[in-house]
Amino acid sequence: MNVKNFSFKIAITRYIKVLWIIRGHERNNRTIADVFRQHVRKHPNKVCIISEDQEWTFQQIEDYSNKIATVFSTYGYHKGDVVGMLLENRPEFVAIWLGLSKLGVIIPLLNTNLRKASLLHSIKVSKCQALIYGVDFIDAVSDIMNSLDPKFPLYRIGNLPDKKTNLNDNDLAVLMANVSSAPPLLQEKGSYNDQLVYIFTSGTTGLPKAAVITNSRFMFMAVGIFMLAKFKTSDRIYTPLPLYHTAGGVMSIGAALLHGATVVIRRKFSASAYFIDCIKYKCTIGQYIGEMCRYILAVPPKPEDKQHNIRIMFGNGLRPQIWPEFVERFNIPQIAEFYGATEGNANIVNVDNTVGAIGFVSRIIPSVYPISIIKVDADGEPVRNAKGLCQICEPNEPGVFVGKIIPNNPFRAYLGYVDQKASEKKIVRDVFAKGDSAFISGDILIADEFGNLFFKDRTGDTFRWKGENVSTSEIEAIISNLINYRDCIVYGVEIPGLEGKAGMAAIYDEKATLDVHQLSIDLKEHLASYAVPRFIRILSKIDLTGTFKLKKKDLVAEGYNPNIIGDKVYYLNEKSGYQLLTAEIYEQIQQGNIRL
Repeated sequence: MNVKNFSFKIAITRYIKVLWIIRGHERNNRTIADVFRQHVRKHPNKVCIISEDQEWTFQQIEDYSNKIATVFSTYGYHKGDVVGMLLENRPEFVAIWLGLSKLGVIIPLLNTNLRKASLLHSIKVSKCQALIYGVDFIDAVSDIMNSLDPKFPLYRIGNLPDKKTNLNDNDLAVLMANVSSAPPLLQEKGSYNDQLVYIFTSGTTGLPKAAVITNSRFMFMAVGIFMLAKFKTSDRIYTPLPLYHTAGGVMSIGAALLHGATVVIRRKFSASAYFIDCIKYKCTIGQYIGEMCRYILAVPPKPEDKQHNIRIMFGNGLRPQIWPEFVERFNIPQIAEFYGATEGNANIVNVDNTVGAIGFVSRIIPSVYPISIIKVDADGEPVRNAKGLCQICEPNEPGVFVGKIIPNNPFRAYLGYVDQKASEKKIVRDVFAKGDSAFISGDILIADEFGNLFFKDRTGDTFRWKGENVSTSEIEAIISNLINYRDCIVYGVEIPGLEGKAGMAAIYDEKATLDVHQLSIDLKEHLASYAVPRFIRILSKIDLTGTFKLKKKDLVAEGYNPNIIGDKVYYLNEKSGYQLLTAEIYEQIQQGNIRL
């Protein structure tokens, strides 16, 4: 208990520093651009972002962002406008949204895996008035243009390929060619509470939702991880994660923008190159998600495993089962596992290296950081006492993680989504007292007798695969459209040795007319790679009058084992599409000889 008390003192001391820094920004009404400008003045020639063979200094990021602001101001964009961005990891990614933010323009950071209906939905739900896109996504943009206004403005990064295109876009490089790098003339000064970016999350149901990130919210997340995990301004942070997500785009990039650190980005994660890159770029901090750690461990041991200078690795989803092995093999002094929902206020960080923990809550002074685990039923609904209030879980009792919402407190605010109806679904009321409210994460956690928190599972129909949340209702709708509106049930199934759950679709096809090969082609075209079901089950009968949820549970329980399923089951072969799953292939999947 003394050790945990010591950890609590460390955590509370660092948390007070977070509050002190944030209060300073709030008091001076600073934006992200304001704070970044301070670091530009301090060290204009320090490297801010490294991307493969490119190094951009703080001054270069500032100059580029000023040009972006001037160009879009000239085109009539101003505070409150919304300009979407579909761009791969590159220094311009940061400089563009930073520049637009100087005008008060809100920037939806579009997931580059989205295509067709999902991409179009994301653009429309965030009310984009224009789109900036990378030339690599010219086909994705072309696919949806007929569904947008013919006059919808497009701005391109990169030279056009040789093939013809029907897109009437603007080349940003040409527009910026003769523009001054001086700070733009602003009609209205930005504010600490202004909306900054939208970050898309699948939530627990439906199509992607646009979570609102203000300057204040961005600061709280970025300053929080920087101070609680004890980063330094002299650190070089390595992140191969996409910048359109909170982890890479806020927590890592925020270390550069708000603290003056250097961030190394990579367009695409490579397990074999992870520590080689860390050595090459002299990184001292590495970022991960759980899937990445397993992939890195799967690479054969090599001398570079311990030749790096990484002193902290931070991220979320490092499985307790591989945590000690990972730390030992790669000689990592500290793991700062964190937990947080992009749209919510329930965030926590492991500050004391407790294996498997995502942080802890004080059992001595629980009100210091008002997060809790409440009891829920099998459907994820809060279990209430005789007074109608929620019930706090006992030690080692699983429940849903919630963060108390405190009005007029920026640290406890719940900003939710652009869609207010979707936001309301994430609020539970009458939690600890009548009239109060809390953000309900949808994640099942447990707290041990010391207050250490451990992630267990997600409620609802969403499951995680390849480090991404997959919404079953979204996949069901798309598959149903592709197969002439047949009944389709999507769920996640566990595969031994793999994190998360693999997608499986049970399709009602009584006459066995479905072309599974064509389906694999169609799904790869319409879905992000991680969202394509790894298994297809052909149902010869379906109980349409029964309880759908119960039936789904039965399917989940049966999994993909052909030895107990009477229906045909297919597995996804990345090269040849869906192939019949035999008992022999099933055993090879179970033993890890066939990877999905």
